Amino acid sequence: MSITVKRISNKKDIKQFVKFPMDLYKNNPYFVPSIIKDEVDNFDPEKNQVFQNADCWMFLAFRESEIVGRIAAIINHLEVNDQGKPKMRFGWMDMVDDIEVTKALLAEVAKIGKENNLEYMEGPVGFTQMDKAGLLVEGFDEVATMITWYNHPYYKEHMEQLGFVKSAEWVEFKFIPPNPIPERFHKFADLIAKRYELTQLKFKNIKEVEPYVDDMFELLNQTYSKLVTYVPIQQYQIDLYREKYLPFINPDFLECVVDKDGKLVAFAITMPSFSEALQKANGKLFPLGFLHLLKAKKKNTRAAFYLIGIHPRLQGKGVTAMMFRNVTQNFMNYGIEVCETNPELEDNIAVQALWKDYDPTLHKRRRIYRKDL
Repeated sequence: MSITVKRISNKKDIKQFVKFPMDLYKNNPYFVPSIIKDEVDNFDPEKNQVFQNADCWMFLAFRESEIVGRIAAIINHLEVNDQGKPKMRFGWMDMVDDIEVTKALLAEVAKIGKENNLEYMEGPVGFTQMDKAGLLVEGFDEVATMITWYNHPYYKEHMEQLGFVKSAEWVEFKFIPPNPIPERFHKFADLIAKRYELTQLKFKNIKEVEPYVDDMFELLNQTYSKLVTYVPIQQYQIDLYREKYLPFINPDFLECVVDKDGKLVAFAITMPSFSEALQKANGKLFPLGFLHLLKAKKKNTRAAFYLIGIHPRLQGKGVTAMMFRNVTQNFMNYGIEVCETNPELEDNIAVQALWKDYDPTLHKRRRIYRKDL
């Protein structure tokens, strides 16, 4: 049976686009669904201001009347015009195990790229580096996190059969937090604090965090500027993430370090794992989804590092020891038994060295692919 690819734009079709992976991975114990409303809003130019600097084309693939795949084609104009990267992005790619479906979806992306005189296509990625990115190529029997995509092994096989090559790869680790905290952790953290005249902040509530949010994103821009998917974070994005994610943060899981002038120089955000809660919510906050999320925020045995930012002048100077000492203590206080890292570039040895004292296990790899147009 022939495959038809349809460009979509109305809200009904976009909702089908968002829900397709929930059908594809129904009853899969490792897939973690997104909140449907949040995903739909993500593609609404009136609600996601990234469209000030980006264009997006969304496609669904059909075999007769059955949806068998989806993909989003993206041009980030800041990346193309300001950074000089002639890149056609693609993301939100899911499909049944039929390479003809994958081929048809990617052909639509390539067509748009050529029409806009771009030189290559790369993905799966989102609008910016703050979105989900990377095709899972190892760790298919591990539960996804809130900020990563899950996919079957055949995705990788399809990409490589179609001539796509590896552009970048991320690794993810899990570890058991030490209990009790080794004395050397305390000594080294105290030494670094004294040497660089640094102080850690302690927050009682989220309201106390708000004045530091802009500075956190500025640190992210400085920390991750060398990433292949990097596009400078805009103020409207900061405002969106503040509204979207700040309520999920437990102040006890946020570590901030300031210098002698009170300027933020490092931070680490960890969160209790929301994976199981999102599985139970199955894409809906109501009537019970938000209760699962609240429960996961208060009581959990798993946690994840989501964001780490360090000023360039202090990178590699041991500042993370100060933050991780408190993070480890918080894990003990909250009964956290297992922690996962966020995706890190495989050649980012400096970041991976952060976990060496925790005896980490590399349990997932994800990759973005590239093909010349």
